Amino acid sequence: MDYKDTLLMPKTKFKMRGGLVNKEPEMQKRWQEEKLYEKKLKLNEGNTPYVLHDGPPYANGALHMGHALNKIIKDIIIRNKQMRGYYAPYVPGWDTHGLPIEQALTNKGVDRKSMTIEEFRNKCIEFANSQIDLQREGFKRMGIDGEWDNPYLTYKPEFEAAQVRVLRDMVEKGLIYKGKKPIYWSPVSESSLAEAELEYKDKRSPSIYVGFEVADGKGVVDAGARIVIWTTTPWTIPANQGIAVHPELNYVQFGYEGQEYIVAEDLLDHFCEEVDFDKDKVTRTKEFKGESLEYIAAKHPLFDRKSLVILGDHVTTDAGTGCVHTAPGHGDDDFIVGQKYGLEVLSPVDDKGVFTEEAGKYEGLFYDEANKVISDDLKASGALVKLNFYTHSYPHDWRSKTPVIFRATPQWFASIRNVREDILEAVMDTKFQVEWSQKRMYNMIRNRGDWVISRQRVWGVPLPFFYAENGQEIVDTDVIEHVASLFETHGSNIWFEWDAKDLLPEGYTHEGSPNGEFTKETDIMDVWFDSGSSHRGVLDTRGYLTYPADLYFEGSDQYRGWFNSSIITSVATKGIAPYKELLSHGFVMDGEGKKMSKSLGNTILPEKVMKQMGADIIRLWVMSSDFEEDVRISDDILKQVSEVYRKIRNTFRFLLGNVADFNPAEDAVAYEDMKEVDQFMMQRFNEIVNMMLDGYDRYDYVTMYQALQNFINVELSNFYLDYGKDILYIEKQDAHIRRSMQTVLYRILADLNRLMAPILVHTAEEIHDHTPYTEKESVHLEYMPGSAEVDTALVEKWKQFMAVRDDVLKALEVARNEKVIGKSLEAKVYVTEPEGMSYDDINGALTQLFIVSQVEVVDSLPDGKAYDHISVKVEHAEGRRCERCWNYSTAESIMNGDDDICPRCREVVDQL
Repeated sequence: MDYKDTLLMPKTKFKMRGGLVNKEPEMQKRWQEEKLYEKKLKLNEGNTPYVLHDGPPYANGALHMGHALNKIIKDIIIRNKQMRGYYAPYVPGWDTHGLPIEQALTNKGVDRKSMTIEEFRNKCIEFANSQIDLQREGFKRMGIDGEWDNPYLTYKPEFEAAQVRVLRDMVEKGLIYKGKKPIYWSPVSESSLAEAELEYKDKRSPSIYVGFEVADGKGVVDAGARIVIWTTTPWTIPANQGIAVHPELNYVQFGYEGQEYIVAEDLLDHFCEEVDFDKDKVTRTKEFKGESLEYIAAKHPLFDRKSLVILGDHVTTDAGTGCVHTAPGHGDDDFIVGQKYGLEVLSPVDDKGVFTEEAGKYEGLFYDEANKVISDDLKASGALVKLNFYTHSYPHDWRSKTPVIFRATPQWFASIRNVREDILEAVMDTKFQVEWSQKRMYNMIRNRGDWVISRQRVWGVPLPFFYAENGQEIVDTDVIEHVASLFETHGSNIWFEWDAKDLLPEGYTHEGSPNGEFTKETDIMDVWFDSGSSHRGVLDTRGYLTYPADLYFEGSDQYRGWFNSSIITSVATKGIAPYKELLSHGFVMDGEGKKMSKSLGNTILPEKVMKQMGADIIRLWVMSSDFEEDVRISDDILKQVSEVYRKIRNTFRFLLGNVADFNPAEDAVAYEDMKEVDQFMMQRFNEIVNMMLDGYDRYDYVTMYQALQNFINVELSNFYLDYGKDILYIEKQDAHIRRSMQTVLYRILADLNRLMAPILVHTAEEIHDHTPYTEKESVHLEYMPGSAEVDTALVEKWKQFMAVRDDVLKALEVARNEKVIGKSLEAKVYVTEPEGMSYDDINGALTQLFIVSQVEVVDSLPDGKAYDHISVKVEHAEGRRCERCWNYSTAESIMNGDDDICPRCREVVDQL
């Protein structure tokens, strides 16, 4: 007789091979047709809302792994909340304005100068839409669920109107002003830049020490002595208006080779080393406090004018001479201290970084080229003490990757100083997962200067300000609201299409325009004001979202970007942060921790991975990553993740195969009636459920990943499922011991699949489709299992036994290597009892638990081997092998040849 037909082998149509590349798009099509997203929202309608507000990616370029990491984590968070009963809609968005799109069109051959502003802006919209469509399809292919047919786009009229109303509210509170002060300026982009648009890279700069000859020493220092300044920007010397010293520092006048110099006392030795002065030849002649130098006048080394010595607390002894070159048109500290002393804000450089007429003989020179010319002139005048070069970290335009300059120009500003304390309080009221994130955000706000909100571009939201005939600025909340209404109806292109008088309220008059003539502001708003207004343009304007949002989640660079601009605009207009919690992720690096770049050839694109492996592999990689730090990805890492996926998939396949004949409504065994090993697995799984629910709450997916692997590999595959084959395959179909185990397997199958569903969205759905006796049409309409009490005493007892079992497995491996046995069922083992535990307390068959044919418990085992917990001896099993269960039996029927299967198997077979 062929006993194979009598075995209850696993039965399932769930395939071993994932085939994700083909299955996932089909599943996504099904979800769309069945309107699954809408059904999920309907299921939780009226429940507690949860809103994760999407930080908009820029609508330009192919998706990279940073996009994948960001959007998949958001999707995991939202799906988990939905499966926990929250009403959690997800509205994706895109940032669409700004220079990159203008530049992309130029690179495509669009001639900006050959068309009107309106035509060019329409080209920008077309291009943005094309990029949005590409990125949207990429995100959907990753399994990201949301309102893809109704995203928010920053160029849309309703969003622009909401943004203008944010500005209106800030104007109403006196937070918007126009002024001339130094700002970051990109000569390549020909525009002002916000701090969030900077990146710091090494730059080689000239380092010059320059002596300013004292013209009027006020009786404190000698005329003709030279106050020495240090700078790495020789090109700003033409704009010098003063020299700042610290009032509390000690300064020295000293002679060297016939010339008198003045520097801070603490920096004298450093200065001598830097300029190659022999310290033995230095003669101190005077000492004085910095405060006594105030209002001393020095001669400008290149122009016929004076440089005033002023006092400034910003002066330090970290480097230089303690005497700071002060050009109010080219430095923030310089500007602030210069205002106190009435110094001219001179900035003789145009939008392209070229010197203007105000720079005299240097007119027409690009600022960087002027460094050498100016240094040569300083040397010729005898003012140059020393020229060196040094490499240092310097701000660059993050778009053009070129150095920026500080340049004073008329700009529109949002005041930070007037709301700083309120913003800092809002930061402290915000929840952060890690303390350093809160400190980082706090310090950024504390140290932030006023926000330059104007940009000299055309692709963006116009600043809704007007100018009267006499040049007076018209900053009127009623006018701004009128413009917002026009934008809402017509879009912001009308700012460029209509005359100023047509954009103003009907019959509008102003004392500065007796003839009724007005002009419009030509600058647009900083794109960070766009995205930073999204709490108003999305959370406020869509009636089904909540304000503030429960969570903002973006890359760590957004502490100075979107997180920053959002909290400023929200606190300034509503008095609270737009988010209850902030969470961030690091950057995606290659396998060696290097930044990805095309030139290095180390980029990995999500599109390629999805075509080769499937989206669920990327999603599992995300789960495996400690995302709060920089994360790594490579082909080898993805292969490792694929192996883990295969193990997860095959474990679920085993579970599915062994519950095919199990109806939980009819066949389930009550917990108190289960075998104790089954109770142990129930309790151990309770621990896994609690840990994973807690992991979701703390966004700790990497710990979940590790615990899941351990549970599947060690406790399921290496123990419970292996042990269970002798029961699941061999016993009678409705045997109590088999139904007890199936009860556990079905619970693990159903609950673990729900726990995995927010991550392996496609695989979990496929598992759900193959799970018998499910009620919901989709696993994504299921709720998460609830947390459970754990019988820790039982778990600890069985963990102790599992440690003992490990000793037996080690002994079996030794016996296998020594050819005493082949398979473990060929073994008979002798074991001692571990200290503090009796095998009688285990309430299970040791032969099945050890997966051997015979076990004999002895008091001592002098000829055995001592392991960590017990001593073990392995011999070949006694008797003959049962042809059905492959256990060795010494039963009389099998020993005398009357039967070829053991009595247990005979009883089962005879009942078939």
